[in-house]
Amino acid sequence: MNFSEGILPVFKPKNKTSFSLVGILRKLTQIRTIGHAGTLDPFADGVMVLLIGKRYTQLSNRFLHQDKEYLAEVHLGITTDTYDTEGKITEQSSSIPTQSEIEETLSKFQGTILQTPPMFSAKKIDGKKLYELARKGITVEREAVPVTLHIELIDYAYPHLTLKVQCSKGTYLRSLAYDIGLDLGCGAHLSALTRTRSGSLTLKECCDGAQLMESSYDWKRYLIKDDRFKCSSLPTSIISPHLPNLVASP
Repeated sequence: MNFSEGILPVFKPKNKTSFSLVGILRKLTQIRTIGHAGTLDPFADGVMVLLIGKRYTQLSNRFLHQDKEYLAEVHLGITTDTYDTEGKITEQSSSIPTQSEIEETLSKFQGTILQTPPMFSAKKIDGKKLYELARKGITVEREAVPVTLHIELIDYAYPHLTLKVQCSKGTYLRSLAYDIGLDLGCGAHLSALTRTRSGSLTLKECCDGAQLMESSYDWKRYLIKDDRFKCSSLPTSIISPHLPNLVASP
């Protein structure tokens, strides 16, 4: 067995693509088969779970179905075409929502709701990725899908709204920011995003993605090898139970 195989929680830095981390690990491990438990947009940072080796990539569905937790910053008053900070501004508003209006709006997004995926996403319709159509100026109908959310208001100082969001598989935080702005009537976009947890794996279990290529950095001490992942069945609930008692190998 290759001792570089296993489950590696990585802190993805801002301004790096998720797949750049996969490329780095392929060089470090000489293993081609590397999967993930959910990507992050380049402007986002936080927990990325990478699965190294065939034994562990076979577990990808299990990890993809687990809930995730984020710290999200929503910028009120400005709407963009991508619903995030990387897009072009499409609308601006001088309306300033009150604290009570913010709380009332957030209450509408608690529990299981229907969410429409954004056009700028990798979701496929008729075999084509939505972002490929969006870049050509084409907008198509998207079917709303059920997602489960638990949102906590951390701070509000206009125009910045900071939220802690626990969500199920398939949730788009960019769409959540857009929908919040729509409900408030002032527009909004997602200006910053940190994934703080994926399943049971949190920031404190992560190696530093920015240091992976440094020869002195011991990323292998964060590698998890646990046979319990191979025998239990996939969770069936939308918000799935956390994985039990993960301990990084020495």
